[in-house]
Amino acid sequence: ATIAFGMGIDKPDVRFVIHYDIPKSIENYYQETGRAGRDGLEGACIAFYSYADILRLEKFLRDKPVAEREMGAQLMQEVMSYAETTACRRRFLLHYFGEDYDISGCSNMCDNCRYPKERVEVKDQIVIALKAIRDLDENYGIKTLIDFVRGKETKQIKDFRFDQRPGFGAGKDHDDTFWSSVFRQGMLNDLIRKDIESYGLLKLTEKGQQFLAKPHSFEIPIDHNYEAEVAELKQEEANSVKTAVLDDQLLKMLKDLRRKEAQRKDVPPFVIFQDPSLEDMATQYPVTMDDMTKITGVSLGKAQRYARPFLQLIQDYVEENDIIRPTDFVVKQVANKSRIKVAIIQAIDRKIPLEDIASTNSISMEDLMEELDAIVGSGTKVNIDYYLEDTIDEYVREDIKDYFMQADTDDVDGAFNELKEDDITLDEIQLMRIKFLSDLAN
Repeated sequence: ATIAFGMGIDKPDVRFVIHYDIPKSIENYYQETGRAGRDGLEGACIAFYSYADILRLEKFLRDKPVAEREMGAQLMQEVMSYAETTACRRRFLLHYFGEDYDISGCSNMCDNCRYPKERVEVKDQIVIALKAIRDLDENYGIKTLIDFVRGKETKQIKDFRFDQRPGFGAGKDHDDTFWSSVFRQGMLNDLIRKDIESYGLLKLTEKGQQFLAKPHSFEIPIDHNYEAEVAELKQEEANSVKTAVLDDQLLKMLKDLRRKEAQRKDVPPFVIFQDPSLEDMATQYPVTMDDMTKITGVSLGKAQRYARPFLQLIQDYVEENDIIRPTDFVVKQVANKSRIKVAIIQAIDRKIPLEDIASTNSISMEDLMEELDAIVGSGTKVNIDYYLEDTIDEYVREDIKDYFMQADTDDVDGAFNELKEDDITLDEIQLMRIKFLSDLAN
């Protein structure tokens, strides 16, 4: 946003400010979002956030002086807190700049007020947090305090013998995300003060001292544990993809058979079956033609053309080794023809130029190449001769075809290294590879 306005864009009626990457500090974010709605009408501010953004920013700090590095880390911690908080975002921002804000004034303008999260009672936990700050002499930041209340035996904890203090491990029943929420809510409610000039050390306010003397009910929303959610999604993905184990011995036998069949049919080995297909066979143990069509990258036509000797090998191997085959085949993922894949296939059937296909589907040519690669890899034929004849010279097409006929793999980078001296481009190789696999492999 700031870059755009620095280029001379100065309009009062900006309706949207969108951050594709999270800013480096709350100050930057506040300044940039302030560009929206300067005419007094409503403006929407949307920020995309990923923890990977924080990791990328941290890399830029590694070579900075210690003081600058620590201050930068503190600013990023605040940005993370803002992105992950479940509290009112307006209150968070204004509190950061030292202003009090009545949450009722938000009027559901922020996502957290519009879709409030579940709140939990944390009176006892707030007491633990406040005591931890006091017991560590108000001389440490949130990370050390969380380690202390959770009972983590880090080097710092042991070096300073914090593990021998009374409050050590008092909050071990809750995770880091929970305690981060507790400390941040303590700051938002003026029980805790963060000393920015001292690298973010947490200190008790007068209100915090009063709370310790006379605790009362205290409810907070718990922040999202994004890392746990991502880990859970990845685990679900892994469980849904494969449960069987790759049979290395069978895979070696299948590769030997592929080499012999390629020599017999006078085609490159990858035309018969590509490595992902062989790996799937060595996991699923297909023994019928129907089984084979469920293997990654194997269409019915390809199975009928090449599969019989492979099925016989697998049948014999299963019998000789008393293999218990999976009762349910994993459905091959690449065969899934999404809406965009169907649109691409239909457009190619109508001989529409590839640039127009990419534009119509709002994707880049690079993305279109990836989609075509996936389509051909799933065993579907596509005829792009009409496009190749218009865009690639005949001698170039022949040179690339001759290369792939002699090559052991269909690796595009390897082909480019061999052919670039002949002024053949990577794009031309990618297109010809798609034609080559479609014509010979499918």
